[in-house]
Amino acid sequence: MADYFTQFSCVLDVGTADKAITALEILERLHLAEEDSDEPEFSGFAVSLQDGPGSSILWFHDDDGQGDVEGVIRFVLRLAEALDLTGLWGFDYAHTCSRPRLEAFGGGAHVIDLGARKSVGWISTHEWLTAALNGEDDDAAEALVA
Repeated sequence: MADYFTQFSCVLDVGTADKAITALEILERLHLAEEDSDEPEFSGFAVSLQDGPGSSILWFHDDDGQGDVEGVIRFVLRLAEALDLTGLWGFDYAHTCSRPRLEAFGGGAHVIDLGARKSVGWISTHEWLTAALNGEDDDAAEALVA
């Protein structure tokens, strides 16, 4: 039997230590609110202060290989609204497997416009590869030849 994983590790600078503490408090409240939920929206990731107390940098990472990319995006968009964050932010992630399996490896990346409070782009390596090999993405096909 194979085990499948989604893994990531990224940081978000929220600007001040006070905002970072507020962010952690928001996540704690969200976790409490969805404690009995069968499908929690803000799980599958952990957040801590990157450089310890006094830091403005939040470190996001998967929860023991069971990362929820969409959960991170929902939470960061919530933070952007609550903390009035601006600029672009993004992260990449990996899909891995404990055994060799076809189509079990890949990953992707997301870019979020914090000021506009929306995702502005993403890529899945599996979808990109499929499109490139099928000639559906001219830029991807050219990159493969180059």
